[in-house]
Amino acid sequence: TVASEVMAVLALATDLADLREKLGGMVVGYSKAGQPITADDLGCGGALTVLMKDAIMPTLMQTVERTPVLVHAGPFANIATGNSSIVADEIALKLVGKDGFVVTEAGFGADIGMEKFFNIKCRYSGLKPKCAVIVATVRALKMHGGGPAVSAGKPLATEYIEENTELVAKGVANLVKHIQNAKKFGVNVVVAINKFKTDTDAEIEVIKSASIEAGAYDAVMSNHWAEGGAGAANLAGAVQKACE
Repeated sequence: TVASEVMAVLALATDLADLREKLGGMVVGYSKAGQPITADDLGCGGALTVLMKDAIMPTLMQTVERTPVLVHAGPFANIATGNSSIVADEIALKLVGKDGFVVTEAGFGADIGMEKFFNIKCRYSGLKPKCAVIVATVRALKMHGGGPAVSAGKPLATEYIEENTELVAKGVANLVKHIQNAKKFGVNVVVAINKFKTDTDAEIEVIKSASIEAGAYDAVMSNHWAEGGAGAANLAGAVQKACE
């Protein structure tokens, strides 16, 4: 499961032998003397690997526009690494070739998933990303700016469905900090503004201006929800330039 240490091990394994070593080294408890007891100490490391030998291969899926997607592993970022697998990334990089692009997700927010991506996953894999894409929405930034509470099953407050640049301007402080954090890892940052149908041009412009001022390479409105891949073409172009 996503809350299991086995999931985290799967995501960080580079091949079957590495998976076997990591599974065997998992600490399952402590002796009365306070010494750690591992899965290998209990003779379970091999059995665990047999159970996981097929799971190490990613699932190949596709978007509605038939872009290949590798879905593999999903350990929670609050208790584990919050990233998809190294194996999936390496397969994707091999498939696209030296001139291609691979987008990999570091979930659970830039403050957890992204930092664990750089600090843990990149160190295990040896891979060096060229760009970080931070996804932001007008609604989320309005919440960070002090907007009303949002409750499941209840209609959104008018602040979230009508223009309110003041709330957005207050909330971008959160985004600015994420941009600053990402830049500390030495990569260009592109902010993807995930557009909702109620967002206004003025609200989007507040986010763009604050992002560029904070040091982002670019900030681009992405309307893929309504327009599909065409709605994200400008974002893709900005990411390509940031990587070059």
